[in-house]
Amino acid sequence: MKNTFSFKASLLTMAAVASMATATQALADDRTSNGVSYEIKITNLTRGQQFTPILATTHMPSVSLFQLGQPASSELATLAEEGNVAPLTTALRADKGVLEVVNGNGLTQPGATTTLTLNGRGGTGAARISVAAMLIPTNDTFFAVNSVTLPRWGETLAFTVPAYDSGTEANDELCSSIPGPFFAECNGSGGGAAPVGGEEGFVHISAGMHGIGDFEASKRDWRNPVARITIRRVR
Repeated sequence: MKNTFSFKASLLTMAAVASMATATQALADDRTSNGVSYEIKITNLTRGQQFTPILATTHMPSVSLFQLGQPASSELATLAEEGNVAPLTTALRADKGVLEVVNGNGLTQPGATTTLTLNGRGGTGAARISVAAMLIPTNDTFFAVNSVTLPRWGETLAFTVPAYDSGTEANDELCSSIPGPFFAECNGSGGGAAPVGGEEGFVHISAGMHGIGDFEASKRDWRNPVARITIRRVR
């Protein structure tokens, strides 16, 4: 069982991760070529869910954030349960198959769009991109683009992506189990304690919110897809 997690602490951790960028720039330069960069736009298509800070990474085909039907890594579980991208960012930056990792700041509100830019390797046709972030309020739900081929010059890729459940936490839909800065149903911020038992044990398509706890399904539920993601090469 994980310790109670403060969403504010998660955002502070995100700031600390961002400060690592200067120290890792030389490594990023070694892993990219030709000054190739990509713009990623992530639009929240839900009515009542927020996206936590978004992680985006360019990498080679050997790297994947998850496999449907298989257990989630501990780093992905932390992203899905807490909205904390720091452990997955660290793990990816240590992987020789990863070109670059960037993290967004703050929340993406319903109907809003967050834009990120990151580097890739042009001309090989082999480099991939992955994007992920948690949905709140949920127990362990996230959206993702998982290891798709980067677009060519002049090409824009567009995806409408579903919500996934990491299968690492029971979906009790309680304020005490769901991190967040403020929820009306909780009269304040959410908690972060993980309920014990009932975990599915593998990554699967999320079944949504059912109103079994503190949150009303009529306000918080969704029907997939939950995000629109466009990727284009800008340099």
